[in-house]
Amino acid sequence: MTDRIELELKDANASCACCAAPSNTETSAPVDAAVTADVLVDGMTCSHCVSSVSEELSALDGVASITVDLNTGGSSRVTIHSAAPVDPAAVRTAVEEAGYSLATSQA
Repeated sequence: MTDRIELELKDANASCACCAAPSNTETSAPVDAAVTADVLVDGMTCSHCVSSVSEELSALDGVASITVDLNTGGSSRVTIHSAAPVDPAAVRTAVEEAGYSLATSQA
Protein backbone atom coordinates (compact mmCIF):
# COMPACT_ATOMS: atom_id res chain seq x y z
CA MET A 1 0.00 0.00 0.00
CA THR A 2 1.26 3.48 -0.86
CA ASP A 3 0.30 6.50 1.23
CA ARG A 4 0.92 9.99 -0.15
CA ILE A 5 2.14 12.36 2.52
CA GLU A 6 2.27 16.02 1.57
CA LEU A 7 4.65 17.77 3.92
CA GLU A 8 2.28 20.71 4.33
CA LEU A 9 -0.15 18.38 6.13
CA LYS A 10 0.36 16.51 9.36
CA ASP A 11 -0.76 12.88 9.40
CA ALA A 12 -1.23 12.02 13.06
CA ASN A 13 -2.06 8.41 12.18
CA ALA A 14 1.25 7.79 10.37
CA SER A 15 3.43 7.61 13.47
CA CYS A 16 5.03 4.41 14.71
CA ALA A 17 7.15 3.28 17.65
CA CYS A 18 10.13 5.40 16.56
CA CYS A 19 8.13 8.64 16.52
CA ALA A 20 5.22 8.63 18.94
CA ALA A 21 4.74 12.39 18.51
CA PRO A 22 4.16 13.93 15.07
CA SER A 23 7.07 15.86 13.59
CA ASN A 24 7.05 19.66 13.34
CA THR A 25 9.08 19.73 10.11
CA GLU A 26 7.31 21.33 7.18
CA THR A 27 8.49 22.10 3.66
CA SER A 28 6.90 24.87 1.66
CA ALA A 29 5.25 24.21 -1.68
CA PRO A 30 7.34 24.85 -4.78
CA VAL A 31 7.00 28.42 -6.04
CA ASP A 32 9.41 28.66 -8.98
CA ALA A 33 10.75 25.12 -9.06
CA ALA A 34 11.81 24.54 -12.65
CA VAL A 35 13.19 21.03 -12.20
CA THR A 36 11.79 17.94 -10.55
CA ALA A 37 13.74 14.76 -9.88
CA ASP A 38 12.44 11.48 -8.47
CA VAL A 39 14.51 9.12 -6.35
CA LEU A 40 13.46 5.92 -4.58
CA VAL A 41 14.41 5.62 -0.92
CA ASP A 42 14.45 2.35 1.03
CA GLY A 43 13.60 1.98 4.71
CA MET A 44 11.09 4.77 5.30
CA THR A 45 8.09 3.60 7.36
CA CYS A 46 6.43 6.66 8.93
CA SER A 47 6.03 10.44 9.02
CA HIS A 48 9.21 10.77 11.11
CA CYS A 49 11.15 9.03 8.34
CA VAL A 50 9.62 11.39 5.79
CA SER A 51 10.60 14.39 7.92
CA SER A 52 14.18 13.18 8.36
CA VAL A 53 14.77 12.65 4.64
CA SER A 54 12.94 15.86 3.70
CA GLU A 55 14.98 17.92 6.16
CA GLU A 56 18.30 16.67 4.76
CA LEU A 57 17.25 17.11 1.12
CA SER A 58 15.75 20.56 1.75
CA ALA A 59 19.15 21.73 3.00
CA LEU A 60 20.69 21.19 -0.45
CA ASP A 61 21.32 24.33 -2.51
CA GLY A 62 18.47 25.19 -4.88
CA VAL A 63 15.89 22.79 -3.41
CA ALA A 64 12.48 24.48 -3.18
CA SER A 65 10.46 21.59 -1.72
CA ILE A 66 10.20 17.84 -1.30
CA THR A 67 7.19 15.56 -1.91
CA VAL A 68 7.13 11.98 -0.65
CA ASP A 69 4.94 9.05 -1.68
CA LEU A 70 5.46 6.85 1.39
CA ASN A 71 5.45 3.12 0.67
CA THR A 72 5.84 1.37 4.02
CA GLY A 73 6.33 -2.02 2.38
CA GLY A 74 9.04 -1.01 -0.08
CA SER A 75 10.77 1.92 -1.72
CA SER A 76 9.23 5.37 -1.26
CA ARG A 77 9.24 7.85 -4.14
CA VAL A 78 10.80 11.18 -3.16
CA THR A 79 10.33 14.07 -5.58
CA ILE A 80 12.79 16.94 -5.34
CA HIS A 81 11.53 20.29 -6.68
CA SER A 82 14.42 22.67 -7.42
CA ALA A 83 15.46 25.70 -9.42
CA ALA A 84 18.24 23.73 -11.17
CA PRO A 85 19.30 20.09 -11.32
CA VAL A 86 20.62 18.79 -7.99
CA ASP A 87 23.86 16.81 -7.89
CA PRO A 88 22.99 13.07 -7.59
CA ALA A 89 25.97 12.51 -5.25
CA ALA A 90 24.65 15.25 -2.94
CA VAL A 91 21.20 13.62 -2.97
CA ARG A 92 22.70 10.23 -2.06
CA THR A 93 24.74 11.80 0.74
CA ALA A 94 21.71 13.67 2.14
CA VAL A 95 19.56 10.51 2.13
CA GLU A 96 22.34 8.56 3.85
CA GLU A 97 22.80 11.35 6.44
CA ALA A 98 19.11 10.90 7.28
CA GLY A 99 19.79 7.19 7.90
CA TYR A 100 18.31 5.70 4.73
CA SER A 101 19.55 4.54 1.33
CA LEU A 102 18.62 5.03 -2.28
CA ALA A 103 16.96 2.03 -3.86
CA THR A 104 19.17 0.13 -6.29
CA SER A 105 16.49 0.31 -9.00
CA GLN A 106 14.57 3.44 -10.00
CA ALA A 107 11.81 1.38 -11.70
